[in-house]
Amino acid sequence: MKINRREFLKASVALGGGLSLEFSFPLVAKAAISSKAPVTEVNAWVVIHPDDRVVVRIARSEMGQGTYTALAQLVAEELDCDWAKVSSEFASPNEHIRRKRIWGSMSTGGSQGVRSSQDYVRKAGAAARVMLVNAAAARWKVPASECTVERGVITHGPSRRTLRYGEVAAEAARLQPPQDVALRDPKDWKIAGKPVHRFDIPDKVMGKPVFGVDVVLPGMLHASIAQCPVFGGTLKSLDAGAAEKMRGVKKVVRETDFVAVVADSWWRADQALQKLKIEWDAGANGNVSSESITAMLREGLAAPNLPQARKVGDGDTAMATAARVIEAEYSSPYLNHATMEPQTCTAWLKPEGFLEVWTSTQNGEASMATAAETAGLPLEKVEVHKMMLGGGFGRRGGPQDFVRQGVRIAMAMPGKPVKMMWSREEDMQHGFYRPASIVQLKAGLDARGNLIAMHTRIACPSILKVLMPQALGNGGIDFTAVRTLSDMPYAIPNQQVDYAMRNGHVPVGFWRAPGQQNAFYRECFIDELAVAAGRDPLEYRLAMLKPSDKNRLVLEAAAKAASWGGSLAPGVHRGLAVVDGFGSFAAMVAEVSVSAKGEVKVQRIVVAIDSGHVVNPDTCRAQAEGNVIYGLGSILYQENNVKNGRIVESNFHDFRLPQMAEMPKVETVLVPTGGFWGGHGEPAILPLTPAVCNAIFAATGKRIRSLPLRHHDLRGA
Repeated sequence: MKINRREFLKASVALGGGLSLEFSFPLVAKAAISSKAPVTEVNAWVVIHPDDRVVVRIARSEMGQGTYTALAQLVAEELDCDWAKVSSEFASPNEHIRRKRIWGSMSTGGSQGVRSSQDYVRKAGAAARVMLVNAAAARWKVPASECTVERGVITHGPSRRTLRYGEVAAEAARLQPPQDVALRDPKDWKIAGKPVHRFDIPDKVMGKPVFGVDVVLPGMLHASIAQCPVFGGTLKSLDAGAAEKMRGVKKVVRETDFVAVVADSWWRADQALQKLKIEWDAGANGNVSSESITAMLREGLAAPNLPQARKVGDGDTAMATAARVIEAEYSSPYLNHATMEPQTCTAWLKPEGFLEVWTSTQNGEASMATAAETAGLPLEKVEVHKMMLGGGFGRRGGPQDFVRQGVRIAMAMPGKPVKMMWSREEDMQHGFYRPASIVQLKAGLDARGNLIAMHTRIACPSILKVLMPQALGNGGIDFTAVRTLSDMPYAIPNQQVDYAMRNGHVPVGFWRAPGQQNAFYRECFIDELAVAAGRDPLEYRLAMLKPSDKNRLVLEAAAKAASWGGSLAPGVHRGLAVVDGFGSFAAMVAEVSVSAKGEVKVQRIVVAIDSGHVVNPDTCRAQAEGNVIYGLGSILYQENNVKNGRIVESNFHDFRLPQMAEMPKVETVLVPTGGFWGGHGEPAILPLTPAVCNAIFAATGKRIRSLPLRHHDLRGA
């Protein structure tokens, strides 16, 4: 895309003018000034109104994880403004491209929203503060060093004169921006690090239209969609005669891989969709089943000379001389993301050739690129309006299938906005699933039960091969498939991890904490080894962790908070696990009871988390609780099976979510040691499954090596 200097400057001031300090990494500034604007843009992140209201532009998406507020806290901290006057708005992907990707990454996943943005957003706030102070000093004709700032008010010390930010923003626009700025020490934070209320909560509580499904535009039409039930299948024939005659129907859209009905309401579109006589060509995958997928994975495990994700020491010799060898096999099924908001995209191809899209996306830039490619338009002729997400969990990140479909449908109805929304059944049966996997673990113990060798073989589909093939490592290693197994914190002198990539036709994607099932495998197997060695599971782990290891720190914190080793109510038993991931460290103790009928009740969860710097403690705790809710369903009930090439489960009646009565008490212990930036959105889900399953073993003596629990007979505990 080519944008000349005039166009670039016009784009820079299009959002309000005043002061435009643009910088990337490191701090580099280009000013675009318009003194007539009533609102001043103080760099790409900060907009200041004359009444001192501050709007912080957020490039990341908001799906309940609190990034929309946390990033504003960091900017406001360095800006030193009145927090009561701060709000957020989503940055425009179109402006992002026009301004040479000024906002950095727009992708929201991997618990990266705050930790990979914190440096440059803090610099944005600090740079704006410096320029505002310099502007005030210039008006007063005094040295800037004689001026101080507090809550958006600049004070000249000797004379006690004051100016508000809103009064000097336009003047600051005429100053040279700083090339470098000093950031506040987190110990001095006044806004960041505090449990402030999230910006998005009031509108959500009041039911205001903030999600993709809420979009309403003048003259908007609606579309319901049907895709081939078998992944990779195509449309063979279509009889739309009856549907086209139904009330409100505007058009039936035929594509190679889907059909859609456009009508004046979604209900009418969906009712007409049911009247279509569709014949699909399932292709080569029409006979694929869960059993054949399992056979494919087992073939992978048995294959010779697999790529090695990790190789340390001489495992063969250590195994041969071990006093005892322990072996186990674990497995996990495919899992849908099951977002409350189904996939939705509203697209409007306007007569002048400009395309607007409204969607709940984890990556606004990727959505814009997909929309532009689908419509055959240059990027500057596409805008994506990012909405709040009714759940993301990875589904709305890499895959942009819903955007592609929404734009295709809009292209069939030029000049009209069309909101496409999937039914729950389409959403459940056309996901990008957490990979099914099987792992074989083998460990060698010495005479004292110490772990001296471990050999792991894992077979599963590769997410990266599907979504990001350029990110595959040497030998075709997908780090998301082997993480937690290939990077164990335990001091094991001999280790080997083999990876068998086996991708079937079921599309896989990033599911909250990609590789999360590996934590289940590892931490349950470590428990097996502790039992085999006749040692306490906590002591066994601590013996393999260095004193300085943050895994040890959180493990000890969780054990202390849960009174590990102390008395429990009759029938209640404990299990624990510790896993680091996504920049943070998390340890968990689960307290579980199992009834005589085999019914599992998770009574209490204690989780200790060290994420370095904590921007909002309340959000961190809320995310830990959300991790427990989301992960509990995958432990107790959830799986996606395949029959005749298609997903069997279709809605929440056969893909059950946890109910309120099943929610345990969750206690979160924050151990913010500082010095680094960790994520919050996913770390607490990692130790959940193994902690619960280890507690079930403590209660029943039965080892859980496959999920969900509903397939296990735990009666007689």
